[in-house]
Amino acid sequence: MLEVRASGAPPPPGTLGALFGPLLAPPQAADGCMVVGRLAQTLDGRIATASGSSQWIGGEGDILHTHRLRALCDAVVVGAGTIRHDDPRLTTRECVGPDPVRVVLDTERRLSPKYRVFREGPPTLLLVAGDAPGGDRLGIAEVVRLPRDPAHGGLSVPAVLAALAARGLRRIFVEGGGVTVSRFLAAGCLDRLHVTVAPVLLGSGIPAFTLPEAARIADGLRFGWTVHALPPDVLFDIALDRARPGVCR
Repeated sequence: MLEVRASGAPPPPGTLGALFGPLLAPPQAADGCMVVGRLAQTLDGRIATASGSSQWIGGEGDILHTHRLRALCDAVVVGAGTIRHDDPRLTTRECVGPDPVRVVLDTERRLSPKYRVFREGPPTLLLVAGDAPGGDRLGIAEVVRLPRDPAHGGLSVPAVLAALAARGLRRIFVEGGGVTVSRFLAAGCLDRLHVTVAPVLLGSGIPAFTLPEAARIADGLRFGWTVHALPPDVLFDIALDRARPGVCR
């Protein structure tokens, strides 16, 4: 296991410094947050089978990379679907570093307290819509009520970042799934995007990104990237700097 540096410390040397250094830089956005999204996908752009099975698309290198991102960030954000399908712990078991605060987005508050993030481990926040039913806690998790986005009915992404920043959680890792990462992208709320591509072809399944339909290639989002070997996979580090796809403007 390779130690990662705590937030604010100098990045490690060499390739890891180039990859993780931007995440340790002072936030440039007005909300004071540095937000990195991450997905692991097949070569044909699938993050899971049609039934939702996604363990494990990426290899050991991708798992280690994910745990390093958790250790570098104040909070790790996932959607309700990720909790329902994978029941993750969202801790830093594969590297040396602190566990982040776990943040679950469940707009309608449909998750039960049976999942591990609500029963054990580091602090957890459950973010729900202001009109969702229920009390102020779900298991060990504190319930935080936020406004909906009128465009899609999910939680307002800027409101999510404001709520986390108010709690001192400013380095945010959006771990998944595809709908959650896509909504941060559509809202122009990602500073970086890490996409791992595994040498797998499915031919069907759940797409990595879900955005409004584009009529022209020009409506897509073009960007620069750097490529890192993550054997047996390839990792693309994309500097988005809060850019939004044309179809989302």
